[in-house]
Amino acid sequence: MNAVWSAILIIGLIILMIIDPNNAFATMLDGSEKAISLSIKLWAVYALWLGILQIIEDTRLSKVFQKVLSPLINLLFPNADEYTKEQIAINIASNILGMGNACTPSGINAIGGLAGKRNRINSNIATMIMFNTANIQLIPTTIIGIRVLHQSIAPSSIIIPTIITSLASVVLGVVCCKLCGKMFDRGESK
Repeated sequence: MNAVWSAILIIGLIILMIIDPNNAFATMLDGSEKAISLSIKLWAVYALWLGILQIIEDTRLSKVFQKVLSPLINLLFPNADEYTKEQIAINIASNILGMGNACTPSGINAIGGLAGKRNRINSNIATMIMFNTANIQLIPTTIIGIRVLHQSIAPSSIIIPTIITSLASVVLGVVCCKLCGKMFDRGESK
């Protein structure tokens, strides 16, 4: 993937220098300045959410999330141990709250727990990976935060469309992961 992004960057710079060499370096510097500014603002948002997730874990509120989400977790991940179920609950809850990349550590822990000692991919791991990428968001706080940073007139106007699209993507993703997982498991058992 690094090669793809590097190629896109180099090709873009070459085209820019051919089309408008006078503004090539000014454009690169302006883009770099904007990228650094956005990165610093996003670090602040992620630091806030990672802090909240740490408080949730320290206060054992994650156990409450696990109990509330246990019917769903037991349905999708029946063989997971307690720690893995807790990490899945944290991941789902943080995704529902739209915490963005701040939910990734719990997702990685959950995937590691689902892989177990055999360290092989199965339908449960595929489903957890899907949950970590396509998730239901009731309040897309990270996106709202970015819209606020860029002075959007109505930063929360994306809540309803986000709920609809995220719900559709999760349902479709879970169905596909489970169907493909069953086909893969049957093929392995032959």
